[in-house]
Amino acid sequence: MADVIPFPTGPEALQDLDLFTAVDVAIRDLRDIARQCGDCSASARADECGRMLEQALRRALCHE
Repeated sequence: MADVIPFPTGPEALQDLDLFTAVDVAIRDLRDIARQCGDCSASARADECGRMLEQALRRALCHE
C-alpha cells in the first residue's frame, strides 16, 4: 500500500501549498484510486488523468 500524504485543508494550510506539491499528491491519489477501483472505466480514467498530470509536472520541472 502507498504512503498516504494527507492533503492540507483549511485556508491557512492551503496558503503554503505549492502547485507542484498539489499535483504530486493528486498523482499519488489517482494511482491508488486506479488500483482500488473495481470499475474498469473509472480505473482507466484515473490512469489517464494521472499520466496527464505526470507529463505536465515533468515538463514544468524541466522548464524551471
